[in-house]
Amino acid sequence: MARGGALTVALATLSQILSALALAAFAGVTLWLAARPRQRMAVLMPSPRWLVGAAAAATGWCAALYAFGAGSPHVLVAQALRDVAMLGWLGATFWSPQAPMSRPLHLIWRLLVAISLVTLVAGGAAPWREGSADIAPALAISAMIVAIGGLLIVDGAVRRGGAGLRMPVMAVAGGFAMLWAYELNVQLIGALTGKPASTLILLLPAVALMLLPTFVVAAMDIGRERMRLSRTAAMRTLILLGAAIYLILIGLAGAVARLVGGDYGELAQGTFLIVALGAGGLLLLSARTRAWLSVMISKHFFEHRYDYRAEWMRFTATLAQGDVGDGGEDDRNLHRRVAKALAELTGSPGALLMLPDAMGAFRVAEQWRWPAGIEEDAELSLRSAFMLQETRHIVDLDAERRGKRQGEQDLAIPEWLIADTRAWVVAPVLHFQRMIAVAVLHRPSVSRALDWEDLDVLRIAGQQAASYLAESQSQAALSEAKRFDEFNRRFAFIMHDIKNLASQLSLLASNAERHADKPAFRADMIETLKISSGRLSDLLVRLSPRERGQTVEASRSFVEPLLNSIAAEVKARRALFVGCQAGLAAWGEAGSIRQIVQHLVANAIDASAADTPVQLIAVAEHGRVRIDVIDQGSGMSRAFIRDELFKPFVSTKEGGFGLGAFEALQLAQAMGGSIEVASEPGKGSNFTLWLPLADAHADAADRMMKAG
Repeated sequence: MARGGALTVALATLSQILSALALAAFAGVTLWLAARPRQRMAVLMPSPRWLVGAAAAATGWCAALYAFGAGSPHVLVAQALRDVAMLGWLGATFWSPQAPMSRPLHLIWRLLVAISLVTLVAGGAAPWREGSADIAPALAISAMIVAIGGLLIVDGAVRRGGAGLRMPVMAVAGGFAMLWAYELNVQLIGALTGKPASTLILLLPAVALMLLPTFVVAAMDIGRERMRLSRTAAMRTLILLGAAIYLILIGLAGAVARLVGGDYGELAQGTFLIVALGAGGLLLLSARTRAWLSVMISKHFFEHRYDYRAEWMRFTATLAQGDVGDGGEDDRNLHRRVAKALAELTGSPGALLMLPDAMGAFRVAEQWRWPAGIEEDAELSLRSAFMLQETRHIVDLDAERRGKRQGEQDLAIPEWLIADTRAWVVAPVLHFQRMIAVAVLHRPSVSRALDWEDLDVLRIAGQQAASYLAESQSQAALSEAKRFDEFNRRFAFIMHDIKNLASQLSLLASNAERHADKPAFRADMIETLKISSGRLSDLLVRLSPRERGQTVEASRSFVEPLLNSIAAEVKARRALFVGCQAGLAAWGEAGSIRQIVQHLVANAIDASAADTPVQLIAVAEHGRVRIDVIDQGSGMSRAFIRDELFKPFVSTKEGGFGLGAFEALQLAQAMGGSIEVASEPGKGSNFTLWLPLADAHADAADRMMKAG
């Protein structure tokens, strides 16, 4: 007995010391939280005011522990005020008017708040004189109810937050759950034994000190990663939770039996034991029951970010649905479905889908529930498209805004995307090695950073969406190919005439060389006829199906000799200013490069006056060859460049076929390049031919050989 009394005195003294420490610590944390910048706190915690209120209420509770001692009715009254603040923080943090609680959970929450307020009012109004402690059992029962309900609210809050939880929020919610679980254990033991759990009650200040670090973590910019729980730990937690529920039910049954009267406690406990043994035997003997329980646990207790089976089925169904008209599936509708499917997969409220225009830059082609405010000329430049296609990065725009680029690479994300804080993720939609679309996802209601699971899901989903887009593009290409086939059939009838004309011109050149009287005229006529004959022969070769069927391999092509040769050819029409970086070489087919530049130079000469210069400049830039053809001619509007310049069968020249610019762009893209146009009406045009740099291509080939 003496030893037991000494231990009780020691625990009481320790409890008093811990209560003082907890009071001082919570008071300091409350003042610190109140002094923290509200804007910074709002970034880490959705409801900073409620967090300060919860800390202040915990300070009052610790003051009651110190002043009246653990287990006093005064502490239970202060505990009711603390519970109100904790419930308020949970409601304000995890739910909002836009995403309210479910009705059952909201009913529980309101009931707990009401019980706590009644306890606070009734306890505060009670005459706290000696002998008036009859209210203590009622306070204990209300504390048990609030603890049980608080655990349910925390569980619902964690489920509501799901994958978007950050560690500060999770830490506070976990601290509240720990405190309520401990107090429930204290009250449950008291209900089972009929005596207060004195040792556990005296250790309440220690539990309060364990709660303190969660407030510190919540107010600091650390540990913001999402917390994950392994399946093993989750299963063990569920087993412990089931055992705790069983003990709670036994305790409540015993308490009710004592209140009703009679010796029903043992009967209630025996009944629960028989039920538990029956349930355990059913689980051991019935495979169907075990399978059902496993499915229910996996479905309702394991909170992964994505339920892959359900999400993939929904994603595929979204892509596959849609109305089919006379002309087949509506491409615009397909683009909207792709944007919708990618947005719904990641919980984003909206999305933009950007598709390449004729020059390779990506422009907004469709949107799904994206608010207004996107500029008409918003685009991803060729450089941005090249970087996204080659790196295959899924871009976290928040990281870009903070200057934390992925892999320390400049992805050339345009300023309009960086400035638009609604934009959250830029995801390239890749079909094998080719980027056929770019998805821009709207920021979700609970903003979060991307992790490996998001990146994997977006990559796989992007490939699936790319297959639908590629099929749609193939159908459009097939339709266009039919038009080309019809054009080729019509043009085949005049190929014979072109051949005869070439032969006649050659014969005329030969006769003139023998019979012309004036030497000067004869020489000029012969030169002109030879040039015309050569061009007609080249045209005949290019139009030949046999020549088109041959495969031309790319190689190192020096740019400066090619540009000088073209300048010499057009010298009779216009003198060109040629500037080229020394030793510059492109990786491509020299004949195709010549054909592209010849077309661009001819157009520049046609578009500009006789006394205005035409410049031909080539440099290496961003690992590619850049060839600029600059004139000061009439220029073009942005609408014409975007909608008509590179479309086949569209020409501003009388009698033109409208295939020159289209063919030049096709040749450039076949060599891994593209053509970019900058022009304004009345201010001239700048056509830029982008080609792979031969040195960069050689370095990449060397790396692949070494890796192999």
